[in-house]
Order: sequence, then C-alpha cells, then structure tokens
Amino acid sequence: MDSALASDGAVYLPRTVRTAAKILVVGHFAVGKTTFVGSLSEIRPLRTEETMTQAGAFVDDLAGIDGKTTTTVAMDFGRLTLSESLVLYLFGAPGQQRFTRLWQDMTQGALGALVLADTRRLDQSFEVMELLEELGLPYAVAVNHFDGAPAYPDEEIREALDLLPETPLITCDARDRVSSTHALITLVEYLSARIAQEHV
Repeated sequence: MDSALASDGAVYLPRTVRTAAKILVVGHFAVGKTTFVGSLSEIRPLRTEETMTQAGAFVDDLAGIDGKTTTTVAMDFGRLTLSESLVLYLFGAPGQQRFTRLWQDMTQGALGALVLADTRRLDQSFEVMELLEELGLPYAVAVNHFDGAPAYPDEEIREALDLLPETPLITCDARDRVSSTHALITLVEYLSARIAQEHV
C-alpha cells in the first residue's frame, strides 16, 4: 500500500526544517510495521518485502495469521514532517528473531521506538521490549487493532506486558493515518518529556 500522502511535491523537505529525529517502528513478526510506516509516510515508503516461501515455514510462525504472503527482509523507511522545523524519519525493523542483529544496528542514532503489539500474541512482544531496554532506548507501546482480535482494558495489557507506569500505551489501527499519527505523537511527547527532564 503506497502512502496516501506521497506526491511529487512532498519529496523535498522545506528549507525551514532544522531538526530531524530517527524513530524505530519495531515489533514481532506480522504485527503491522510495514503498514504503519506506509500509512504515515509523506514520501513513497521504501520497502524490502519479499514473498514468503515454503522454506520459511520452518522459522516463521504463521499461526493465527491469515493472508500473510510477504515479509520484510531488511527494513521499511518513511518520512513525516511534523512542523515547519521538525521531520521524523521512520525505520521499520523486520520482526523475525533471525533479523535481531540488523535492527540492533538500526537503533544507532534513534531517539526512541514505537513497539507495535497484537493482543492475540502479546507474549511475542517481550523479546522486543527486553532488547530495547538492554540498549537503553526509550519506547512506547501501540496495540495494533486487527479485525477479530480480542480487546482488553489498558490495565490488563499493561500487566500482561509488565510495563512501567511511565511507559505510554495506546491503541491504534496501523491502516489508518489518523490513528497511526496519534500513536506516533504519543511517543514523541513521551520522548520530549524525557529530554526535558534530563536537562532540568
């Protein structure tokens, strides 16, 4: 799905942009990272999706995932200009464990990360969050809405994911630009508050 915002006039940044921030979009396999980056990017997003083959059936768990035929093998990349002076570069990381080293390298220079989660497979988010904590990269969690997936109160999700009280938790639909924007704003506000505290 190409970005709804992509156009020839949106390729170049305004001259007023003074600050650029790198944000990671991470999560387990098939949680919606490519869709999320694509729904937000104002330029045609870079995608490295390949068709899944029978050889991958032994390493990619497709249980509970209907219609999944492609997977990201390197990264997704998109851009979103938040204001006249601030632009975000979005890096979507592949979710399979065999790509962990790749997205560890992608954390270099990142301001923070948005962890996408799926209520049908919350346990698969632990490894991602643990790695971010080991690397000292702050994050927020966005529960991506999937049709037919169970909905739980935020308190139960927080408890299930063992989130710290200050870690933001939001529900979003990665297919929807407005919903994805709210999730990203939640992360940016959290990161801004942390930076402000560090400079007090």
